Amino acid sequence: MSLWLEPISGFGVGLLVGMTGVGGGSLMTPLLTLLLGYTAPVAVGTDLAFAAITKSFGTAAHRSHGHVKWAIVKRLTFGALPAALVTILALKRLGGIEAGALHAIKLTIAVSVLLTVLSLLFRARLLSALRAHPAWQLHGRHQAAATVFVGAVIGVLVTVSSIGAGAVGATLILLLYPELEPAEVAGTDIAYAVPLTAMAALGHIWLNTVHWTLLGSLLIGSLPGIWLGAKLTRHLPERIVRGALAATLTLAAVKLVA
Repeated sequence: MSLWLEPISGFGVGLLVGMTGVGGGSLMTPLLTLLLGYTAPVAVGTDLAFAAITKSFGTAAHRSHGHVKWAIVKRLTFGALPAALVTILALKRLGGIEAGALHAIKLTIAVSVLLTVLSLLFRARLLSALRAHPAWQLHGRHQAAATVFVGAVIGVLVTVSSIGAGAVGATLILLLYPELEPAEVAGTDIAYAVPLTAMAALGHIWLNTVHWTLLGSLLIGSLPGIWLGAKLTRHLPERIVRGALAATLTLAAVKLVA
């Protein structure tokens, strides 16, 4: 049964990632563990390798449409990569990921995902409040430092659980840069996740938690899915893209809590 479920799962997740920048780890990890029956460490390691390859194609698609804000990508990466490297070394020293710790991390991320949904549903009000209170917005060096810090936090979360580059990243990018359009949030979110998930995936290859046959099956579906999703983002109205992102994150939060 999993022979056809794996490519279909890859296509569905790839489509959502291409449209919104979110849904890779938040949806794929629960799918691999709950639907396809893989262990949590294998699900995490394989999902990270899947995300690194899939989001590379997504970045190329969004770059061709001008959706990627490279200055933000550089700041996030500057914080994320060192944090991921330190986390990989810590996991190797500790001998892997314990189930209890992984569950706690997923519950924490579920709360972050729900906050993302609220921020998207009330985006207009949030932007109005930020415009009415300019002091609430970060600028210059403070904004840059906050972005690097956010990258470091996400680097740890992604390396341990494969979740956070999309869901948590989209939330914080939106809050730090409220002037971005939904397509720009998606494109920027996907672009900085590529080097982060690649480094984390290399670490999990070192930990021997990547299932290569499963990875190939997922990629068969995901690569056309993410390319189609990026094209749909360009043509769909902002309201529809924002609604799709909110719906995707709500599903991810439910899956994580379950």
